Amino acid sequence: MKQASLQSVSQRVLIVGAGPVGLVAAIDLAQRGVPVTVIERRATPDSLTVRCNHIAARSMEIFRRLGFAHEVRGAGFHDDFPHDVAIRLNAVGADMGRIPIPGRGGRQRGDPGPDTGWPTVEPPHRMNQIFLEPILHRVAARTPGLTLCLDTELIELTDNDQGVCATVRSQGATRTLEAAYLIGCDGGSSLVRKHIGAVLEGDPLIQHVQSTFIHAPGLTQMMRSEAAWGILNINLRRCGTIYTIDNDDRFLVHNYVLPGETFDTVDRDACLRTILGVDKDFRYTVLRVEDWTGKRLMANKMAHGRIFLAGDSAHLWVPMAGYGMNAGIADATGLTWLLDGVLHGWLAPEALQAYQAERLPITEQVSHQAMRTAETMIKNRAAVPPTIEDATPEGAAARQAYGAQTAALNTPQYCCAGLNFGYYYDHSPLVVYDDEPPPGYSMAEYTPSTVPGCRFAHVVMPDGSSLYDHLGPGYTLVRTQPHQGAGLLQAAHEAKVPLTVLDLAPSSLHDHALYVVRPDQHVAWRAQHDPAAPQALWHTLTGRALA
Repeated sequence: MKQASLQSVSQRVLIVGAGPVGLVAAIDLAQRGVPVTVIERRATPDSLTVRCNHIAARSMEIFRRLGFAHEVRGAGFHDDFPHDVAIRLNAVGADMGRIPIPGRGGRQRGDPGPDTGWPTVEPPHRMNQIFLEPILHRVAARTPGLTLCLDTELIELTDNDQGVCATVRSQGATRTLEAAYLIGCDGGSSLVRKHIGAVLEGDPLIQHVQSTFIHAPGLTQMMRSEAAWGILNINLRRCGTIYTIDNDDRFLVHNYVLPGETFDTVDRDACLRTILGVDKDFRYTVLRVEDWTGKRLMANKMAHGRIFLAGDSAHLWVPMAGYGMNAGIADATGLTWLLDGVLHGWLAPEALQAYQAERLPITEQVSHQAMRTAETMIKNRAAVPPTIEDATPEGAAARQAYGAQTAALNTPQYCCAGLNFGYYYDHSPLVVYDDEPPPGYSMAEYTPSTVPGCRFAHVVMPDGSSLYDHLGPGYTLVRTQPHQGAGLLQAAHEAKVPLTVLDLAPSSLHDHALYVVRPDQHVAWRAQHDPAAPQALWHTLTGRALA
């Protein structure tokens, strides 16, 4: 393992935390030519948690840009394992309903389902983070300019206008690391958050969930219905959710603690057996206890001077749609391109103000959507029909109706195109807006758009590649009228702004002549003609207008 160097500290970024968010930030920065050091208090790269089971499409797009989406897509379940979500009385019972979600092979075949037709070449991938983190560590290890320091704990921080100094402890010895900027990806108890004086605000309690990672040999063979990635187990006694972790009978079981109960008073074994639908003689092994409290908390600031927060250090909410980790990855890559531009001189330091201005409102929006979904599920579990377990025609009818209702309520969180692609930056200092408002979005619904601040509407290129494959590491000038844009190109050259040019066929989706698209896929500006003052446009888009 390389040791951290203090060379070029004026260009170095220090990242605290080597979970998925910290590693993605580090890989992105290093690939951009920014030297980066990551410190992690764990002595090994093994994942500490199996909580996140879903890699969102937006994250898969980021992995594609960074060059390892194929490694992620190839890991996890075998090709024929369905990523369906089943609704049952218990794990070994018959389906009451089902949300069909194609697995890896199904996506290659084009199998139908509500989780298909994504406006991207990188749809979501169901895989637990215990398989993702080793991939990220392998990519980090082979990335030049990235130094990973395991068994290294942050003790103290100091910062000023010139840089950041971190006191760290490793194997009983302390030392200092200096950097130009620091990103805190150090989780819910973040020391970095405390250092910048940020506090978590919101709703501290939505639900308690007793969560257990188990190995249950033979459970899959006991299931009467077809295999499923997720199983929503709903009955009158004990409701829970099961996520299949691998092809070897390992499962993560969520037991929804009832009002009046606590983690200490709930009989874990009895609840597990009720949710699984097995008797007292069935043998399983507890691999890890993952109990958690659902909440909706956001830091009141995500940046202070040269220090930034990303992921759980900045926001904690009910992990609907896996959007704890995935929102953190979006945070990270919403920041890395800004740091790249500042450290390489084509953005003004003031451009970093855009990070908090953009990401803080998004965490607020996403957290509310996740909380509303969780509250809807709580109400649905509280309204289980009293005849649902009866072996009668009335019981069968109740199961059919309730299963269909539960599938409909849950489809948006498992097939969440809106949460992936619908959010927009409406008050960014690095976006020049026009008169058209952005389209609204929900967890599931999304309208492709080129309104400034929105994700630039995706198309598959004639050669089968993604439009995003052709975006540059800096800004990209997308032209549907190739004779336009000469003034923008000349002004970008004079301002030393890296500008890639991409010519795109005009369409009803891309009906402006010119677009400036940021490296994070969001539209910074659009028009039908060259701007009258292109220098002024770049003055805004580089953050120099904020100085």
